[in-house]
Amino acid sequence: MKRFLLTFAFAIFLALFLAAPLLTRQAAYPASMSPTLLTDPFLQNPTPTSIQVTWFTEFEGTQHRVESGDAFTRLTPATTTRLTRTAEDTASQTPQPSGQNIGQLTPRPIWRHAATRTGLTPGQRLPYRVISQHANGQSIRSNPFTLAATPPPGQPLKILLTSDHQLMPLVPANLQKVAETVGLTGGQVDAVFFAGDLINHADRASEWFDDARGLAFFPNLQGNTQYPLEKAGTTTTYRGGELIQHAPLFPIIGNHEVMGRYSTTEPINAQFVNTLPRHLASEFYPQPATALPEKESKKESKKESETWIEDHSYNTLTYREIFSLPTAQLPDGRETTEYYAVTFGDVRLVSLYVTQIWRSPDLSPTTKGRYRERQSDLADPKSWGYGQHIFEPIHEGSDQYNWLQQELTSDEFKSAKYKIVMLHHPPHTLGGNIVPAFTDPIAVNTYAPDGSLQAVQYEYPQSEDYIIRDLVPLLEAADVQLVFYGHSHLWNRFISAKGTHFLETSNVGNSYGAHLGDNPRDVPTAATIDKAADLKSFAETYSALGDPNGLEPVMPTLAPITNEQGQSVPYIASNDITSFTILDTATGLVSSYYFDTREPESEVVKFDEFAIGE
Repeated sequence: MKRFLLTFAFAIFLALFLAAPLLTRQAAYPASMSPTLLTDPFLQNPTPTSIQVTWFTEFEGTQHRVESGDAFTRLTPATTTRLTRTAEDTASQTPQPSGQNIGQLTPRPIWRHAATRTGLTPGQRLPYRVISQHANGQSIRSNPFTLAATPPPGQPLKILLTSDHQLMPLVPANLQKVAETVGLTGGQVDAVFFAGDLINHADRASEWFDDARGLAFFPNLQGNTQYPLEKAGTTTTYRGGELIQHAPLFPIIGNHEVMGRYSTTEPINAQFVNTLPRHLASEFYPQPATALPEKESKKESKKESETWIEDHSYNTLTYREIFSLPTAQLPDGRETTEYYAVTFGDVRLVSLYVTQIWRSPDLSPTTKGRYRERQSDLADPKSWGYGQHIFEPIHEGSDQYNWLQQELTSDEFKSAKYKIVMLHHPPHTLGGNIVPAFTDPIAVNTYAPDGSLQAVQYEYPQSEDYIIRDLVPLLEAADVQLVFYGHSHLWNRFISAKGTHFLETSNVGNSYGAHLGDNPRDVPTAATIDKAADLKSFAETYSALGDPNGLEPVMPTLAPITNEQGQSVPYIASNDITSFTILDTATGLVSSYYFDTREPESEVVKFDEFAIGE
């Protein structure tokens, strides 16, 4: 009997030991007593007769569908896929009980459900809801919302222009005020144009779905968050705005949608910054001989090779798995969704992939920065950062440039009343992220007398700025009316000599400042070069103030804010005042608003307005 008890006890111990990883994972993501939807449904990829409805759960389920129409009698089954890279780690802010921790890197299963509602009539809006059935037989139904196909030309629309949410503290207030402001006229936002940097780290699931602080991407854009914002001694709770359940979302890739070299063990933040230029991936990580059988197509073999290169350089996989976007047909027959063009009512929106890795401007020998390599890495080029290298080429002759040339001569573009181009990196800004020039970094090596490598620094020739040299002239020649972007977390706008409007409206959360007056950018100077004695003098002089590309900012036309000296300023770069912009296609007016979170009972102020399409 004693032997039996010992054997039984050992079996229990072994079972608990083997189950430990599972128990830890369940502690990290406690299963609800009743399964729920991880998000409300949101809308994407509309056509003149259809629109896609997408939502997420933490269970695979057995059946998922959209119910639509006046009595919800039209049933549309959904296709279910699992996100392959979503995970959490010690830096995650997940909604878990106190005292429970997540390990270094823990995969988090998330399932995406997508259904395309067809047979729609342009201009008609219908109610819809979604239902997911759990394996236990329980069905979970969303609240009802409304959907519509691509609006026909001439239909008045209100479109939100936004970017750089990145779990910033003013985002819930910003989006709540968007919904309230548009709702004052009895309408709603008809589309959301999002100029990149949706989150901070694309593979961290909680940043998209349920960050414990109340700042995750989807809850904010769906009015489902509860974020207590403390300002001037007063705490006000904001819920975000119920927007993308009714309005299709058109995002683009910013630098924060790009993950670096993939790892199953490294923390998410470390993977994010560990990018490598694509042309070096095969040099440092030779691809193994393909394991595909001979019967597999060359197309599959090429896809496997491309995936290998992405995994060992940088990738946008999670972004691509979350969103369904229009497909760009490249001149050589290939397809991509990383940049695209779409007609929405009277608007032709051209969405570009124009961004680069962000590196620190610090010149310290311990920093893997935009201007130099870390001294401790000099003997190991695989560990280098290679400066602020560009993710997708936009220079003349590149695939994206050639596609854009074709798009700008298309009938869809030329016949559109409003021609808008959206990208992430700024052509013109008072922000800090516009320097150095948007070009391929050139390595300048310094050697010691014994021939050993003493320093690697990077320069960015201003004459080779691909946005200013190649992209902007192409857009202006095609009569683009508005170029809209983000990246520097402020509001400012410019007008070129040819009448093109350039608008950065990314002050939805944390601002990094506007560089005018006595607030210079952090750029290499004679003093900093002298301090970094191992570096050579830079051939370029990077602009510390103003717009490096020569335009003067436009003073807001209605109610500019003032600085501490009481002077009107041509920007909003505040961590208390949040701003947003609405395009009204009925009038062609682009209107910008601000809300002072220090005064939660105050009104939203329209501070700038200009017209396009005249």
